[in-house]
Amino acid sequence: MGCSYPAVNGKEEDMVRELTCIQCPMGCQLTVTETPDGKIDVKGNTCPRGAQYGAKEVTNPTRIVTSTVPVANGEIARVSVKTREDIPKGKIFDIMKEIHEVKVSAPVKIGDVIIADVAGTGVPVVATKDVAKAV
Repeated sequence: MGCSYPAVNGKEEDMVRELTCIQCPMGCQLTVTETPDGKIDVKGNTCPRGAQYGAKEVTNPTRIVTSTVPVANGEIARVSVKTREDIPKGKIFDIMKEIHEVKVSAPVKIGDVIIADVAGTGVPVVATKDVAKAV
């Protein structure tokens, strides 16, 4: 992640981050410690998913991006979309820029690919709702 470790008396110290786990409704308060040699320790989780989330969040944070795009000739004006997989957190603004440049025509089906490779991530943006043609 390219973080720098605080130095105390010329010696690098562990990086400690406090996070709220978002993997389930429990919302565990995690303490994630990363040592200068790259070892990760997660405390505060009540399940294995929390430990995985904490470690990933400090080393390679990712997100699913959700939005909407306009629909021409549709029974509704916009269709909800999302990235099919999680993407690097640092790409969110690039992805949103591409999504905001798109307009689709009805009909649209759930799962239709709206953008095949968004922001060079290799991840498609797909429709999450059916939109029929307006009558």
